[in-house]
Amino acid sequence: MGPELVSADAMAARIEDGAHVLTVGMTLSGASETILKAIEARFLSVGHPQNLTLIHSAGQSNRRDGIQHLAHEGLVGRIIGAHWGLAPRWMDMISHDRVIAYCLPQGQMTHWYRSMAGGLPGHLTQIGLGTFIDPRQEGGKMNARTAAEPDLIHVVEVRGEEYLFIEAVPVHVVLIRGTTADTAGNLAAEEEAMKLELLPAVFAARRFDGIVMAQVRQVVPRGQLNPRQVEVPGAHIHYLTVAAHPEQDHRQTASVDYAPRFSSQGFGPSLQEIEPGPLDERRVIGRRAVLELHAGDIVNMGTGIPNDVIGPEVLSEGAGDLVTLTVESGVYGGRAWGGIDFGVAEYPDALIEHPYQFDFYNGHGVDVTYMGFGEADASGNVNATKLGDRATGAGGFIDITERARTVVFCGTMTAGGLKVVVEDGRLRVEQEGTIQKWVSHVQQISFNGARALGRGQRVLVVTERAVFQLTQAGWTLIEIAPGMDPELDVIPHMAFRPTMLEPPVMMPPVVYEEARLELVARLTTGEAKDRHG
Repeated sequence: MGPELVSADAMAARIEDGAHVLTVGMTLSGASETILKAIEARFLSVGHPQNLTLIHSAGQSNRRDGIQHLAHEGLVGRIIGAHWGLAPRWMDMISHDRVIAYCLPQGQMTHWYRSMAGGLPGHLTQIGLGTFIDPRQEGGKMNARTAAEPDLIHVVEVRGEEYLFIEAVPVHVVLIRGTTADTAGNLAAEEEAMKLELLPAVFAARRFDGIVMAQVRQVVPRGQLNPRQVEVPGAHIHYLTVAAHPEQDHRQTASVDYAPRFSSQGFGPSLQEIEPGPLDERRVIGRRAVLELHAGDIVNMGTGIPNDVIGPEVLSEGAGDLVTLTVESGVYGGRAWGGIDFGVAEYPDALIEHPYQFDFYNGHGVDVTYMGFGEADASGNVNATKLGDRATGAGGFIDITERARTVVFCGTMTAGGLKVVVEDGRLRVEQEGTIQKWVSHVQQISFNGARALGRGQRVLVVTERAVFQLTQAGWTLIEIAPGMDPELDVIPHMAFRPTMLEPPVMMPPVVYEEARLELVARLTTGEAKDRHG
């Protein structure tokens, strides 16, 4: 017996007040937009469902759609999520105490689903110790209203070591998406740009006798699907709806309705033909950062400068065969997209499931991760999750940075109106930023410097004008850009004085020139020899 084929409006009517609703997606990839719109429309029309708990791992919006549809006071009373940087209404509701808000690391959320699916009372992890996720700091509570709520995360000891324990919560409804379902409900995702965490989410709901609702582009007769392409067996799906307007509500990515290059086998134009972009502050940061690579490295690229610059620079240099570029969604290889399309890639080599990607990131760890940053302090802590009242959340930041061999934070020296000019192989600051990023104490600890040093990680911050390395003495200024003076252009913009090499090494002038970095030669014959033997 297959699932019931119903309208999205009928699905919305089956969600009870107070239900815990888990949604699967990343940006708009995998988002059940038809169902989300129906839930919003019903609430605005009749005031139900109300007081939901919304649970989601990755950020699921393009600043307008996705979980933005549920950002209404009264519709959702509590949110447990990982990232809201592309969901401005949610950030506003969180900052103004209009919703109870817990933040968990993205990868740990996918593993939490898996633990709940397996009947466990919660999820045990060491990821997040010493950060704002730790209940001895904030316990992942993102506003004053949540501070008065019970802890969701607890510190426990196992065999003499500390762990964080994330309590299980019931999952009453899960919303998933696939490309095609057959009449028995078997769901395939052949045109989806990511695999995500479909089964852990579905099985978490099944553990609590919850309801599974699925959105697809089409339904075909039973027997037409290749069983190896079925992501969720029909026995686990209760309700099925077909997107009436897939070009709007079932998009492969926020920017693309459907393009085979994101999900199908084959090769397109040479990835070496990618244009890296103008030689501005973002690109010079990325150009210096890629010099940290070694042949054979498996690399993670975070959102922002890392994803927008590192990948294109590596590919345009023809070095894509010497390192493996990955994104937290489960993408290996290809050309990663960014912004509202973060998490997808053109012509990827492989797509694996979201939780398995974080198994690797949390266990072995990548050789190098590139991440953005908002603040860094004198103790070596970094904040990338909450700036002022803007609560973006952790995303995969904590999961990935805690186990990477080398962590390279990429960002400008100051923020808020910074203007620089790169010319004749030198850097010149035309207008300094008004926001100081190097502070005495970060607002929120997203990355714990002392714990990183204890793990033996190599930690760098690459800015457009200087490179810093974290040492036992704190941040050490190790490189300075051509045209910059540490005492005039760097230290005045820090709330503390870093130690310095005497004199600091000059950043490679080629970084500031419209010239090839000769990355292939560096990786195969020069200073960046293969660290993998």
